[in-house]
Formats: sequence, structure tokens, C-alpha cells
Amino acid sequence: MHDTTRQCLILAAGEYYPSTGPALRALAESGGVNPHDDARDAGPLIIAADGGFDHAHALGLPVDLLIGDFDSIHDRPHAGERMVRLPSQKDDSDALAAVKAGWARGARDFHIFGSLGGRIDHTIANIQMTAMLAHCDASCYLYGDDAVVTAICDAALHLSAVDECPPSRSRMVSVFSHSDISRDVNESGMAYTLHHATMDNGTVRGLSNELVDDQAATIDVHDGTLLVTFPPRAVPVSVLRYRTHGGAPGALNTHVSDALVHRPEPSRRHDGAQVRDTERNEATI
Repeated sequence: MHDTTRQCLILAAGEYYPSTGPALRALAESGGVNPHDDARDAGPLIIAADGGFDHAHALGLPVDLLIGDFDSIHDRPHAGERMVRLPSQKDDSDALAAVKAGWARGARDFHIFGSLGGRIDHTIANIQMTAMLAHCDASCYLYGDDAVVTAICDAALHLSAVDECPPSRSRMVSVFSHSDISRDVNESGMAYTLHHATMDNGTVRGLSNELVDDQAATIDVHDGTLLVTFPPRAVPVSVLRYRTHGGAPGALNTHVSDALVHRPEPSRRHDGAQVRDTERNEATI
């Protein structure tokens, strides 16, 4: 049986920020399990997603696996490095491929650095991925500029108490409904308390609550999926699930969906006629 408490530290190719440095170092040096679990013999699984290998190398972190299409990597991997090379054209992002590889190795608690900032489409995809994993009874945390993003589904998220922090966004906690409707949403231990609220993803609600010094905080939802942002100083966090959903992110996808059709570059006829397409190539799984 898989050790479902094992943590997976993923280094992606995006932006890295000084504010998340302490959390990154703490996770890399931790026992790699849920802080409320007694088994602390296994270290965290460390996976570099493509150009994240450059960041791992700069930080002196040994990686258990390097995965990606290697289009953004600069440092040459060492001989014997465990690698999974992916094609450049595929459905899964390198970050999602890293999550699937970690899942296959028993991880259910994912911490991804270099996953926010930079390309906005990758940021949106990564946030969507946190909700996908919440539906699989797993946890995923994206670390950005003085903020962590996660999702919970029919569960409670407990944030650690923080000591005195400056009056800045480092206190901010925001909660949004990812599902169409989220029922019985509660927030406690913060500047503003919320009781049994209903939220939806068609309105903008839940922005900018604040942590209180030396006070642990809790956000929970009894029916629905929430996106939550909070400062990295509130790590470690824990999740209590009110019900299980099962499911898994699936196997590595190294192909392009057959719902997509690739249109090649136009070519010219030898007689100098106007440019026209000569063929359509369907990408199949």
C-alpha cells in the first residue's frame, strides 16, 4: 500500500521569490510526511519539472526525478540522473506530469515552487490543477510572491499561527468558490469571521481577510470546492476531509488529444499559385 502521507516537492520552471525561500528549505529538509503523522523516516520526494532542474541545481537540492520535454533546461543533468523525457507536443503540462509521477510513487501532498508568476496561462493551469487534486483527496500548494494557493473540497484547511508580521499583504487570506456553488463556508481565527455562507463562482466574494498575530486560522467548506490564498508564513498547514471522493490524476499523457487537429504551415505550389494547405495531420493518442 502506498504511503499516502508522503510529501512531494516539485520545482517548476517559473518564478521564484525570496518570501517562499524559508518554506522551500523547510520542506526540503523535512521528514517528508504530514506533520501530524508519526512516521518520519522517509524524506520528501523531490521532482524537477523541466527548467526547475536549474533551480534545484542552484539551490544544491538533489532530485529524485527529472521530468519534462527539456525545452527550458540549461544545466546539463549528471550522468545517471533519473529522467523521464516527454514529447514537446502533449496534453499534460510539465507540472502536471511531475504531479502524476509523484502520485505514482505514493505522494498525495504536493508543494510546487516556480508555479505562479510568469506565463499567466501556466498559472491558471496550475491553479486548476490544485482543484483537480482536491477532488482526488490530495493536497497541492503553489508557492508564489508572498502567497500560497491551494484548493479544498468538502474539507477544512488549518493554517498555523504566525507571530507578529508587518502590516502588508503577508497577512492576507482570500477564499473563492471554484465550484459553481460552495455551501456552508466558514472562516475563523482571522480579522473577519464567516459563518455558514454560500458562495458561487459567478460573483467576486471572499477577498482579503487577515490573519491575526499568534492565532491559528481555519477555512472550511462542507459542500463544494474553494480556492484559498494565504501567506507562506502560515505553513505548515493541515487538511481535514469531511468525506472522500476517490479518483486519481491518471497516468502520464505523452500524446495530444485526438480532438485536436494540427494544421501545418502553408506550402506553395511549384507553378507559383497562391499558398494553400496541402494536408491536415491529425494528432492521435
